[in-house]
Amino acid sequence: MDRTPSSSPEPASRWPGQLAAIDMGSNSFRLEIGQLIDGRYRRIDYLKETVRLGAGLDLNGLLTEEATMRGLACLARFAQRLKGFVVPQVRAVATQTLREARNRDQFLARAQAELGFPIEVISGREEARLIYAGVARLQPSSVPRLVVDIGGRSTEMILGQGRKPIRAESFQVGSVSLSLKYFGEGRFTEEAFRQAQVAAGAELEEALEPFAAVHWQEALGSSGTVGAVSQLLGASGVSDGRITPDGLRWLMEQCLRAGKVDRLTLPGLKDERRAVIAGGLSILYTLCTHFGIQALLPARGALRQGVIFDLDERLHATELPQDGHDIRDASVRELQRRFMVDTHQAERVTRVAQTLYESVHPRATVEARRELLWACALHEIGMMVSHHDHHRHSAYVLSHVDAAGFSQSQLRRVGELVLGQRGGLRKIEQSLTREDFAWQVLCLRLGVIKCHARGEVVADAMSLRRNGASAQIEFAPGWSEANPRTRHLLNEELALWERNGPLKLELRR
Repeated sequence: MDRTPSSSPEPASRWPGQLAAIDMGSNSFRLEIGQLIDGRYRRIDYLKETVRLGAGLDLNGLLTEEATMRGLACLARFAQRLKGFVVPQVRAVATQTLREARNRDQFLARAQAELGFPIEVISGREEARLIYAGVARLQPSSVPRLVVDIGGRSTEMILGQGRKPIRAESFQVGSVSLSLKYFGEGRFTEEAFRQAQVAAGAELEEALEPFAAVHWQEALGSSGTVGAVSQLLGASGVSDGRITPDGLRWLMEQCLRAGKVDRLTLPGLKDERRAVIAGGLSILYTLCTHFGIQALLPARGALRQGVIFDLDERLHATELPQDGHDIRDASVRELQRRFMVDTHQAERVTRVAQTLYESVHPRATVEARRELLWACALHEIGMMVSHHDHHRHSAYVLSHVDAAGFSQSQLRRVGELVLGQRGGLRKIEQSLTREDFAWQVLCLRLGVIKCHARGEVVADAMSLRRNGASAQIEFAPGWSEANPRTRHLLNEELALWERNGPLKLELRR
């Protein structure tokens, strides 16, 4: 469900300075609350529940009601802990299972109602970027490093140095999916391990060159799988917690001797890990043997801390724009460069739309304002595909592109705004029922109309006055007479809104 941020004023927080991240993984849901003081991170609270959402995807790619209820019950408990927090302090992200689920919008609608905060579905690459952000801050190093994260239904691999991720990828293979497919009855056999490793290797094969050992000096693992296997090896006296090919072979031998998951007895093996241990071992062994990892060390950071650090940067960029850094702005500039956007035209449309939006929606949230500005900046991104119907190409690109800092949900919202920049309104009819969206798209459309000649414009020559669900378009003296073609386009715009739009428009004669 793509939820546009509410425009109602935010109540004061009971916990100023604290930030919360919710990681809705395929195996576990995690809530972390922390605080950054002078650049140092302090954990305040951490909650984790094994939900196994990924095990609830049926053969049709639909999330079962049983799995849905497990997820909702967990989020309800998280909501109790988050009482007193306000929306800007909390970021909830969902990963591979909800990237795959065909009925994710229905689940998200119920989940957001239960949690009380928006939930964003993030892409695999964005998940990888945030994982690296958490590791790089909590376990700093200047050497080139490989970071891997084995989740329930995906595995992320990141090359980076310092705080900079150089390459980040996500692969659709995880401990839950492999365990269900090859160890579904809880039986451990040599053939099952062999087939699971072949399947993992096939999925990871395209990563062999870009993530080869020549590109890094140390390897870290940030997932629950890595932490669990490290604890098993340490508790059994096989290693000091380092994960090595020999250690993994020893663990697989213990599984084969047990024969079944319920007979496996190893010091440090938690019940929540039993059902997915074989799939996790298969992926780890494949990674070690295929990528030359002699020792994989557990990392201190993870996705949830990366989300908090990213959220802190966003808030800092909002409060102190001259000093802050929101990576989404850099992503927008990169998309403009990559798709050769006419940035002068984008800036003209931005100035007009921003002026209009501030006049009719002065209490809009920061995110609502920014989404409109990003839509203005990228509204012509589809021109590189084709000039004809470029708004449709633009919307498609934005709904499918990987852009650092953006969730898939937010990119779809921006894409929907871009889709509505011109033409009839029926294609966005459902979204127009949201009042915030209706005002955003109106201001974008008026900005595009006013700047249609692609020349310099005076942003305040046209103004918009709001009265409830009605708006009056007014002009500076003499401007309308001097711009008859723009006036013609505005008359056509009024006719479109009169037929299909929820807002009533009027041109001041």
